[in-house]
Amino acid sequence: MARVSWNRYFMNLAIQVATRSTCPRKHVGAVIVRDKTILSTGYNGSIRGAPHCDEVGCLMENGHCIRTVHAEANALVQAARNGVRVDGGEIYVTASPCFNCFKLIANAGLKTIYYGEFYRDENVLRFAAELGIRMVHLGLSDEDAPKEARDV
Repeated sequence: MARVSWNRYFMNLAIQVATRSTCPRKHVGAVIVRDKTILSTGYNGSIRGAPHCDEVGCLMENGHCIRTVHAEANALVQAARNGVRVDGGEIYVTASPCFNCFKLIANAGLKTIYYGEFYRDENVLRFAAELGIRMVHLGLSDEDAPKEARDV
């Protein structure tokens, strides 16, 4: 069996983290990394202590479930709760961030966003380019990843 690249390894972990998601509309996982070390993880789920979508249903507003905290935000909050500095790190997320999560990622000082699928918001791509934050689509396998994203 061939050894997976670092990018595939961390994306595989994000995929596994997504299995903890409690919103049936979309399962998303995030892993924050710096220097090939995992700093924090997060998945989309309800506010700590509140009932989850899979227990009481989604709370819909303008076509979006607002009961859940997004995976990226949860990963950032988990790092903050534990006093873990994420500045200069990278995030691996199963779906590209919404614009609100992108703003949190940018302000936290993360330098690269690796994502498995593009999800909705073109503004993220535009602002990432303006701010010098790399957006790297890893796709479904290492072969699908752009050459710059491969760690061989």
